[in-house]
Amino acid sequence: MNTEKDRALALFYDGGQAPVISDQRVGEAAQKLIEQALEMGIPIYENPQLLEQLSELQTGQNIPTELYQLIAEILAFAFFIQGKAPDNYQPEGFSTV
Repeated sequence: MNTEKDRALALFYDGGQAPVISDQRVGEAAQKLIEQALEMGIPIYENPQLLEQLSELQTGQNIPTELYQLIAEILAFAFFIQGKAPDNYQPEGFSTV
């Protein structure tokens, strides 16, 4: 039986439409997807509950509206740590001292 450590998915967001499930893998293929993302400098976010919810969707489907806020916060933080955030953006709960 696969556990959440055996599963991974990728989201695609173009800045216009809702984020889409762009890839979904289990087992060794899931680990390969994570390794590819890391090699490309794509941040990894681990959240077993969110993974479970999103894994119910098919590749190519938009994320459900009830997850927009959470996914937006994750994407904003991912952009921030990659240096792609707007000037003066500071994620909630973090400070630069």
